[in-house]
Amino acid sequence: MKQRVITAILALIVFLPFVIIGDLPFILFIYLLATIGLMELLRMRGISLVSIPGLIGTIGIWLVLLPDKSTLFSIEFLSITNMLTVIILFLLAYTVLVRNKFTFDEAGFVILTALYVGIGFYFLIETRLGTNGFSNILFAFFIIWATDTGAYFVGRALGKRKLWPDISPNKTVEGAIGGIVTACIVAVIFHLVHPFPHSMLIVIIVTIFASMVGQVGDLVESAFKRNYGVKDSGKLLPGHGGILDRFDSLLFVLPFLHLIQFI
Repeated sequence: MKQRVITAILALIVFLPFVIIGDLPFILFIYLLATIGLMELLRMRGISLVSIPGLIGTIGIWLVLLPDKSTLFSIEFLSITNMLTVIILFLLAYTVLVRNKFTFDEAGFVILTALYVGIGFYFLIETRLGTNGFSNILFAFFIIWATDTGAYFVGRALGKRKLWPDISPNKTVEGAIGGIVTACIVAVIFHLVHPFPHSMLIVIIVTIFASMVGQVGDLVESAFKRNYGVKDSGKLLPGHGGILDRFDSLLFVLPFLHLIQFI
């Protein structure tokens, strides 16, 4: 626990200044985090980032992360859609060029990984660049941290019924509910200190669903790790694992908050 706390504090010291500064430094920092997240997932599947599929996946995730989704260099052919299409077709053609040493399943894995990680971090960039970006990011993180904290302590104290033992044997139904309640308490306090343009009831309802969505994101990452037989997605953060171990909930929560137009 001591190591987890020290790592969390050091990570916050590194991450928070970029969130405060925003603009290009923040965008470049998120590009770095997303690339590391991509590398972590590719490594689970035995695909090196320094390989043709790894490089294609990296280019793909960088395109997904671009804040402006219209065109590059004002050339219509270089639209993001066209470039992603070319990348996907080339990756599929690569399976033939190497005579199925790189399989269709692996190509699909690279594509889905780039989209999964890229879309989540893209919405992190969009949130920071949008109106009230800093406070909206804080809200999302507070909800996730409150959910994790509440689930941990309530689960340890009252947890009896397993939530999804095949994927995450330590999570309980009581812990999940405790996480949602804790998130709602934090959301109410946040709304009183920094009001949203929504009623308190809307904030609470959104928080309930955001907390649930965040827990689903956590379970998705747990399912990946269990499927590939690894404990953590990486070792970058001692006591916490890798980048995806820390951002798995956020990759689901921020897209959800944007899709319902809460932020």
